[in-house]
Amino acid sequence: MGEIYLTKKGYQKLMEELEYLKTIKRKELSKAIGAARAHGDISENAEYDAAKDAQGLNEKRIAELENKLAGARILEDHDISSDEVLIGATVKLKDMDTEEELEYMLVSGEEADYNQNKISVDSPVGSGLLNHRVGDIVELKIPSGTIKYKILAIRRE
Repeated sequence: MGEIYLTKKGYQKLMEELEYLKTIKRKELSKAIGAARAHGDISENAEYDAAKDAQGLNEKRIAELENKLAGARILEDHDISSDEVLIGATVKLKDMDTEEELEYMLVSGEEADYNQNKISVDSPVGSGLLNHRVGDIVELKIPSGTIKYKILAIRRE
C-alpha cells in the first residue's frame, strides 16, 4: 500500500480505532469464543462459528489499519498553500444553478464522510476542485450530470 495522506484528526481517529480493536474488541471476541466453546461440540456450533468469523474480521481490520497507518503521511496545514484547493483544504462553494452555498473539506478516501462534509480528493467533485483558486468557476462532471461551482473561499483548519 502506498502513501496515504491524513489530517491530524484523521490519523488520530484511525489510531483510536486500532487501539480499540486490539484491546477491547479482541478480548470481547475471545470471551465470546470461549463461551461458545463451553456449549459443547464446536463442529455444529453456530455461536462458535459466528464468533470465529467476527474474530477473523477484527484481525483483518487490524491488519488494514496497521498497513494504512504505516504508510500514512500527516498533512501539516502550515506547509500547504491556502491559495488553491489542495487536500486538507475547506472550500466554500456556490452552486451556479441553485445559488446555494456549501462547504466541503477535501480529504483522503480514508477520512471521507459525506455527513461531515468531508469528501475524498478521489471523488468526482473532489478531484475536479483540486488546484483551482478563489473566484474560479469549475464545471464538474458527476454521475448525475454536470454541476458548476464558483469557489468563494479556501481555508485551512
